Amino acid sequence: MQQHNNIPLTDFEELTPEIMQQKATENYENIKRRHSIRSFSNKPVPKEIIETCIKAAATAPSGANHQPWHFVAIHSADIKKQIRIEAENLERSFYEGRAGEEWLDALKPLGTDASKPYLESAPWLIAIFSQKKGGIHAEDKNQNYYVHESVGIATGFLIQALHHSGLVTLTHTPKPMSFLTKICNRNPDNERPYMLLIAGYPDKDATVPEHALVKKELDEIASFI
Repeated sequence: MQQHNNIPLTDFEELTPEIMQQKATENYENIKRRHSIRSFSNKPVPKEIIETCIKAAATAPSGANHQPWHFVAIHSADIKKQIRIEAENLERSFYEGRAGEEWLDALKPLGTDASKPYLESAPWLIAIFSQKKGGIHAEDKNQNYYVHESVGIATGFLIQALHHSGLVTLTHTPKPMSFLTKICNRNPDNERPYMLLIAGYPDKDATVPEHALVKKELDEIASFI
């Protein structure tokens, strides 16, 4: 058997069932307040908050602990404008027929369209990239494993961290997203854009579609056997 080094688990905190239930309920009540927002204020958010949230995302589990992700935090007004132009060009073709009627019908209750002003108004855009090769050290060039799953978990951690910090977010996935590789100056041979996350404060007139508040009941999404 291959040898590997271990260290004692010293930072686990065992709680009573009562406190566990309290914390679970508090987390549920807090995460219920997370909404996807499409009207962002231009109120600034300190860079340090975004840095800390990205560090939280980077604690996510990953295949072989290779951490196959890279986060590009975008604050530059010029770069945000470039991203909006490219994204809206793609979105126009999407809404003009590329998506298909079924997909467009599914989006109607959310009121989305090709206009994406939040890509400029929000203080931060975070472009998330997945990596085909890498490892636990920056210079590693090993094969990465379970890349899509790993980056998805890290993205979830990031959304939770931003919400916990008092910010609102929106996940944005224009297709194709290859323009992000060029604008963010990433390596197209090893990295693929995974998602664009918008983060900031809600505009004073921000709304939430009623459709988005409809969530399936526990017995529809989970089984206990």
